[in-house]
Amino acid sequence: MSSTIKFGTDGWRAIIAEDFTFENVRRVAKSTATYFENHRPTHSQKRIVIGYDRRFLSAQFASVVAEVITENGFEVLLADRPTPTPAISYSVPKLSAAGGVMITASHNPPAFNGFKLKLSHGAPADSVVCKEVERLLPATFLKTAATGDRQSIQCVNFMPDYLSTLKGFIDFRAVARSGLRVAHNAMFGVGAGVFDAVLRKTTCSVQTLNGRHDPLFGGINPEPIPANYLSTSRFLNRNPVDICLVTDGDADRLGAMDGRGKPLTTHQIITLLLQHSIDSKKPGSKAVKALTTTSMVDKICAANNLTLVETGVGFKYIAAEFLKGDVMIGFEESGGIGFPDHIPDRDGLLAGLVLLELLAKAKKSIGALLSQLEKKYGPHRYARKDIHFPLELIPRLMDVLSRNPPGKLNRSAVAKVQSFDGVKLTAANGDWLMLRGSGTEPILRIYAECDSANGVERLIRSGQLLAAQIARAC
Repeated sequence: MSSTIKFGTDGWRAIIAEDFTFENVRRVAKSTATYFENHRPTHSQKRIVIGYDRRFLSAQFASVVAEVITENGFEVLLADRPTPTPAISYSVPKLSAAGGVMITASHNPPAFNGFKLKLSHGAPADSVVCKEVERLLPATFLKTAATGDRQSIQCVNFMPDYLSTLKGFIDFRAVARSGLRVAHNAMFGVGAGVFDAVLRKTTCSVQTLNGRHDPLFGGINPEPIPANYLSTSRFLNRNPVDICLVTDGDADRLGAMDGRGKPLTTHQIITLLLQHSIDSKKPGSKAVKALTTTSMVDKICAANNLTLVETGVGFKYIAAEFLKGDVMIGFEESGGIGFPDHIPDRDGLLAGLVLLELLAKAKKSIGALLSQLEKKYGPHRYARKDIHFPLELIPRLMDVLSRNPPGKLNRSAVAKVQSFDGVKLTAANGDWLMLRGSGTEPILRIYAECDSANGVERLIRSGQLLAAQIARAC
């Protein structure tokens, strides 16, 4: 197993021309093909779906993956254009494929590319599968004249069927006649043009911002966070709309801004979509959230007799709950939102359309809808801070903190300690603080939430102090 090829929370990612090279991509493709040959579900065909995003050399990497996979006798359906990750997740089960590959580094900086692995049901590969793919990596991969079978590769446009499915999931008639003014900050990613296509010939208007193909992503990381919204905020302040949707580089995450460019937090989007799903009587008696997601979700679920399941960070854990059945919706702090009736994966484009459905039916502004939630469930203020922390000390930090947590958070007694992914401390009054290592970098992530901005800053500072004290003791 190569020390330079490691699958993280969602696939393998690395810097292009350093570790993400054509040889290494061939090695991962070979181990992927071997895995699916050994573990192909009986209901699937000997077929693999492959997509790619707009990053530098993504199309060429995808073509190499396709060639290698045909060596194991698989038919390959290769995207004929840059394609959103959720369209690939949707197409895998739709086309009875054994699995799928998406060449993307999602929201990472432009220097990165990546290899996402999808299983036969369209969900992200879990940790067990990823470890097996790592184990099967060949030491080297020598390209020969016999490599691949181009006749087994079929180029496919996956978008028409996917777009039709998106329209069918929502009350499209209500959206179509709503007259909503929509902006879409595509962050130079593959989501560009999707909302235009879906809402064409309706009363809605769509302005796509940052929609051109730019492998450098306009000098930003294509992540839906407020730091990357500055130019869009200025534009919307001069040219107001009803809502601005934001998608990341491969369009599986959603962010948003109000009509005048004020950023919405991912937690606000999540709570709006959760309440809307409940009000719309979507099927399922459970909701699933990652540990780092707002506790307003807990209150909404409790008020509506909806069972709440908490998972570790990474949508593959949420997807695993989807596959168990009876789930209405699932989400994570980073903007990943999924609807299991659609696919067992996150879909930023569908989440955006469901948000439009909410606005069309409620006939209220996004601000008014958020005020309703806060009036009912109280204010929730969230913050996250990433700090440098020695990688080798993170396991020790988590062990000590889980066994010897502080007695109080912001003068409220610690009532619950969760330690299955980092350590999350929840106080009796609902305030919470979580520390979690990145796993691959010397970075400690500190998350916190309470009912005031000052309070959440105090929690973040207390998290930094805890980490420093334990590090000194180690």
